[in-house]
Amino acid sequence: MFKVVRLNAVTYPVDDAERAELTPAGAEFVEIEGQESHEILAAAEDCDALLVVSSRVPGSVIERLSRCRVISRLGAGTDKIDVAEATRQGIVVTNVPDFCLNEQAEHTLALLLAFARRLPFMMEAMRTHNWSARNHSGVHRVAGQTLGLIGFGASAQAVAQRAAAFGLRLLAWVRDSAKYQAIANQHGAELVSLERLLSESDFVSIHLPLCDETKHLLSAERLARLKPTAVLINTSRGAIIAEAALVQLLQQQKIAGAALDVFEEIDVFALPGTPARHPLLELENVLLTPHCAGSSVESSSESKVRGARSAADVLLGIRPRHVVNADVRPRFSLRPKD
Repeated sequence: MFKVVRLNAVTYPVDDAERAELTPAGAEFVEIEGQESHEILAAAEDCDALLVVSSRVPGSVIERLSRCRVISRLGAGTDKIDVAEATRQGIVVTNVPDFCLNEQAEHTLALLLAFARRLPFMMEAMRTHNWSARNHSGVHRVAGQTLGLIGFGASAQAVAQRAAAFGLRLLAWVRDSAKYQAIANQHGAELVSLERLLSESDFVSIHLPLCDETKHLLSAERLARLKPTAVLINTSRGAIIAEAALVQLLQQQKIAGAALDVFEEIDVFALPGTPARHPLLELENVLLTPHCAGSSVESSSESKVRGARSAADVLLGIRPRHVVNADVRPRFSLRPKD
């Protein structure tokens, strides 16, 4: 019988459908929260599969998973997993890269529109009977304004498709413009330099994974290029922005604001009720949400079920559809998926 350890079972409870995916593999299912390395090892050192939602799985843990065949990320990003160490150990790392494209695009546009229409301010005005709030000088027509998309993969393309309906002009930046030129043309997006995107956009939205090349991509120097009226939106990964520099810009009101769903220093994956202290939480020119851009009943179920299915595939000797470390030499041979 295979032993499968599912992390984050308190913050992200296990679904019956998730368990059912592992039934064909004859798996013993162990559920823990496991936010600390010692907790993970206490339960998973002898596991055959490790299922992860939000816990950090460092190399020091992975090198001790002597039987593990697969680490399945029940979501898209794998920046909290030491994929390189897993590859050295012959452990397959899988993910579900496209489980929440609709939700993330919807949330990005929701943040953009909420800020553009100053909805939190308007709601507070209603509570205080401030009827003249309708004359807010920061509310401008969205149609005709410019949305800059940093990255133009699937999530940015989903945003571009929706943004076009609001009459937004679209700019995009990618490292390999030749690769994305045709799809950018289809969406009516102009590929430009990052510097031009930052200086021309009224709204800037980030759509990149976090890696060594993208950490603090939006440095203090680059953030300074934003227009005073610009709004920065991030639903990708917090550390892509130099957060301390952004806080300073916001405090000095050198940009209009920020709408953030992800953070470098605020741990939104802590157990519910865990207090957080951060200057972003004290600012009025921000909209903050708790890393919920990808969340819906449907996407949550899909990420869990598809992630569990990938783990079951590996245990059954099948190469799953989405392998993060494609160059891994698995501890046990895998046949192609039908």
